[in-house]
Amino acid sequence: MTKKQSVPALTPLAMLVLALLEERPMHPYEMYQLLLSRHEDEFVKIKPGSLYHTVARLADQELVAAEGTDRAGNRPERTTYRIRTAGREALRTRITELLREPAKEQPAVVSALAEAHNLPAAEVIAALRDRIVWIESRLADLTALRNLAAAGDVPRRYWFRVDFVCAQAASEAEWLRGFVVELESGELEWTSFDPETGERSCLPDTTEGPDLCVGLTAEDLAADRTNHPR
Repeated sequence: MTKKQSVPALTPLAMLVLALLEERPMHPYEMYQLLLSRHEDEFVKIKPGSLYHTVARLADQELVAAEGTDRAGNRPERTTYRIRTAGREALRTRITELLREPAKEQPAVVSALAEAHNLPAAEVIAALRDRIVWIESRLADLTALRNLAAAGDVPRRYWFRVDFVCAQAASEAEWLRGFVVELESGELEWTSFDPETGERSCLPDTTEGPDLCVGLTAEDLAADRTNHPR
């Protein structure tokens, strides 16, 4: 393996697999059952096929190694895997990277907000209200999960991330409520649409298009940070 290949970028599911194998060697089906029992599917999409594919890819990258196979009754043979030194290093490197610097990828909702002006205000309001209801329901589920973990004397180092996710969700819901009020009251001027044809009507004295900060330079950003410190 080259130096670049020795520390590959790990997907969230690959990180989960390596973290499980740090605990002990196990086979993919055991990993799947354990991840579900720990409610990891609340945070990462987990499907049997994806998990098996991830384990195979980690083996190809020489981050995990097959340790042996066993068969129980008429069940298919199951291969047990263990983490290798390179896998442990890759996991720790990836954790450090993600803790240190946020990824540049944005949640899909950011793209939707950027193009929300293509919808009538009433449709945006209705959609965002539905989103707020969904967030509140998820917050209730996560809070219950947190409380059960705490009541079960699970060390907080294993579940404090639930507090982080809850804080993010609560902050998003609060911002969305304020935005809905702003849009509903007319404080935020919005594009109008013909109720029959659905065609947009441009706002007076404005141009349509994504002209946010056109021509903005790195020097402009640096100057603004200096003039408006947080």
